[in-house]
Amino acid sequence: MQREEFLQQLWLDYVHLHPDLGALDFAPSVENAEYLVAVTLNHGPFAAEALLPPLRHFGYRCAGRFAMADRGVLVTLLSPAMPGPWLVLCELQSGTLTREPRRQLQALVNQTPRCDTRGQNLLCRGRPWPMPDWATYQQLRQAHPLAAWLAALGPRLHHAGFDCNGLGQPLEALDQRLQRAGLIGSSDRQSGVFPVAPLLDYRFYPACTRRLAFADGDEQRIALGGIALVRKCLSNNHERAAELLLPEHTRCEIA
Repeated sequence: MQREEFLQQLWLDYVHLHPDLGALDFAPSVENAEYLVAVTLNHGPFAAEALLPPLRHFGYRCAGRFAMADRGVLVTLLSPAMPGPWLVLCELQSGTLTREPRRQLQALVNQTPRCDTRGQNLLCRGRPWPMPDWATYQQLRQAHPLAAWLAALGPRLHHAGFDCNGLGQPLEALDQRLQRAGLIGSSDRQSGVFPVAPLLDYRFYPACTRRLAFADGDEQRIALGGIALVRKCLSNNHERAAELLLPEHTRCEIA
């Protein structure tokens, strides 16, 4: 697999989950995305350290590691060797969950067929383990939103971020277009998968909920991710918006 194929598979899986986002009138695509946020967990072949070698093969290089203990996540920022979206790999640390939610999540992950633990496209295959029942999902949701999200969806793309300057449109104009499409954004930079640095204007738009069938046969609507808009606060800053995304105080060195 080459980088272009990996990105296309990642994007096709994303728009399959979010057809409302793929149909937006400003034509979001993997080519004009500023960054892609993929969520995984620190378990076996799905851990960040296991996923990094194939990502390096695709030309991605680590541009920083960020620890957010209050959220129970480690974030790896990856820059592409060629023009294209940066990759933000957000890894849930299952050890930060209390005993029962951790057991529930690990029990699901341990049911992954061996054939679904191999290959370079583990972030593109969807959920590789059985669907949890609704009660388990709710319990995981109370313990940690990403634990429930991973249980129901597996390691994959959570949302894509777009730089308004790169799209050549003001954030306010894009915000109005998204609102007309029924997507209501939030400027709370603390409410997403990770906090966003104050060097960017930021809006996150949750996608429309989707009805999913859980293991007990119950069908429920849940939130699956969304789309983000960013804009650099200082126009003379020559760094990419993705480089300014994460708060500097969370940067860490991991031996």
